[in-house]
Amino acid sequence: MLHLTQESISEYASTPDKASDYISPLLSFAAQHIPKNKHQETPLYILCTAGMRVLPESQQEALLEDLRTDIPVNFNFLFSDSHVEVISGKQEGVYAWIGINFVLGRFNHVEDEHEAVVEVQVPGSDQQETLVRKRTAGVLDMGGVSTQIAYEVPKTVSFASPQQEEIAKNLLAEFNLGCDAHRTEHVYRVYVSTFLGFGGNAARQRYEENLISTTQIRNKLLGQHQGESADSPILDPCLPADLQDEVGPQEQRVHLRGTGDFDRCRLLLQPFLNHTNDTNTSLNGVYQPPIDFTNSQFYGFSEFYYCTEDVLRMGGDYNSSKYSNAAKSYCATQWKTLKERFDRGLYASHADQHRLKYQCFKSAWMYEVLHSGFAFPAVYENLRTALLVYDKEVQWTLGAILYRTRFLPLRDIPQESLKGSHSHWHHSFSFMNNHYLFLACFLVVVLSILLYLLRLRRIHKRSTLLHSASGSVQWLEEGLGSPDLTVTL
Repeated sequence: MLHLTQESISEYASTPDKASDYISPLLSFAAQHIPKNKHQETPLYILCTAGMRVLPESQQEALLEDLRTDIPVNFNFLFSDSHVEVISGKQEGVYAWIGINFVLGRFNHVEDEHEAVVEVQVPGSDQQETLVRKRTAGVLDMGGVSTQIAYEVPKTVSFASPQQEEIAKNLLAEFNLGCDAHRTEHVYRVYVSTFLGFGGNAARQRYEENLISTTQIRNKLLGQHQGESADSPILDPCLPADLQDEVGPQEQRVHLRGTGDFDRCRLLLQPFLNHTNDTNTSLNGVYQPPIDFTNSQFYGFSEFYYCTEDVLRMGGDYNSSKYSNAAKSYCATQWKTLKERFDRGLYASHADQHRLKYQCFKSAWMYEVLHSGFAFPAVYENLRTALLVYDKEVQWTLGAILYRTRFLPLRDIPQESLKGSHSHWHHSFSFMNNHYLFLACFLVVVLSILLYLLRLRRIHKRSTLLHSASGSVQWLEEGLGSPDLTVTL
């Protein structure tokens, strides 16, 4: 199966007719490396994510239509109209969850007495059937713009209100990963929620915008000029000690100086979580079903890993106490010392000065999102931050492949069906071809029968003539008595 994702295709929003030209080199590369006789049974999916989601629907559809129209003309992959689409954040989260659990072997049937299990009430079962199967892992992912959480909800949940139940329907996904659509051993109920504006960089931007606006209001009310120059900077506990920074546009420029106070920074960041006191809610007051922290496991990717590993060098098994102590120490260290350590190569090879500058803020933000937003207990020991799992980079695309081909036994699909899936007109064309082929075969059979009957008739006629000639010769020999007479028939 071939599965390509191309986020930058959204750059062709104003020239949608060039979308297929842009992706054509990728498909040509795939076509060269997949045996030609396998092209027709190689599914091709083009799934677009965040870059396309922000475009107006009309522009999205124009780009997708160009791909749907041109790709079947130039390539012979198994590709239908439904194979190219803009997926939602919920779909992306489900795919990420499937991908990590597949790599971890959580869908395997092989039993291991040392592996954790969980009791599951199968979704959609009227009898609320309960079965015991391998415990799956949840996923935490924090990028620059958004934060996402996805985990299995093994038991049926109750809701505080009808409104909450309605909201939950959009956040809970139920799907079957089994080999048969009618089997329920691998029916899963997964909660997925994506929080735009809660990524590390977006949170820092919101924090700075608030800092600028409150500074301007305070200066105006008190007649001060705090933060307007490097000589009178605003003290920022979320920057390393003595680090000087400038934020905001030129006309609103505010000068900052870090004080490196991790606990104070955490306190200042809590309002940006938009947390409410409602039951079963997390960031931004969004519904979150209860997590069984005594029997669960989570993997933290992207910023969850970078925050723990790039500078603090403690990626892997997460320990909140050790992490907060390391973050406190880092924040309180003089900026000059941090730069010296950076120059000596004491941090991760891909860490840069931007990471050093905002590590203190992001450490506090990650901590608050995890423990105040998602309500993970401070003593939780089953979170592992990672970049790779079993030396594999786990992405949502792996889960997308597994999900979309779970009921697709290619060897059982006739070639005519594979060809016919490209489009409606192509299906009709194949349908007509099948009828013409049948008619041609029928005519060949009828013609063969006619030729056979004609041949039998000629043989019969010839046999009759020979019999008559034999009688005539015998009569001449007996009647004329001349054996030397030659008779030509």
